[in-house]
Amino acid sequence: MGDPRRSKKKYKKPKRLWDKERIMEESALKKEYGLKATREVWIALEELRRVRREARKLLALGEEERKKREKIIIDKLKRLNINASSIDDILSLTVRDFLERRLQTLVFRKGLAKTPKQARQLIVHGFIAIDGVRQVSPGRLVRKDEEDKISYYKPINLSQPFEKTAVEAKEEDGNKEKSDEVKEVKEGLENSE
Repeated sequence: MGDPRRSKKKYKKPKRLWDKERIMEESALKKEYGLKATREVWIALEELRRVRREARKLLALGEEERKKREKIIIDKLKRLNINASSIDDILSLTVRDFLERRLQTLVFRKGLAKTPKQARQLIVHGFIAIDGVRQVSPGRLVRKDEEDKISYYKPINLSQPFEKTAVEAKEEDGNKEKSDEVKEVKEGLENSE
């Protein structure tokens, strides 16, 4: 199969790591959205930087090429349910726009959990599903079409009998015949005594 692909870091650390104002802003965001680590804020910031970088590159292109690529970027953001209709809207996005699209936040906003931290715990422990598929990543960005499909995970009910395969049914019939033969032998032994 080969070696697994080496994953890349999804964020960059700030240049001034101990900047008081930035730390206070990140702490407020962590508390508001129930994030576990500052790294999660940095991941959202990196996603925002990536989108803004693409929008700034569009400004340097010709008119026709710009319209094509602008439509692609805007369609991607619309799939995530982030409202942006022009390059100016894309450049005015904030980190909150991306934090609002996380699965953890949407579980809390839908009322499936009482707090953002409880929403995180439900997701990590496998109690939340999107379209019946269990999710365990609270940082997953949810698309617009998946938003209505978020619910509690419902495992298969094991108390209901399974449908038997042909082989299992045949084995059961064979076992039934053997048990009938054993009963007849036991009855015969009892009658002879």
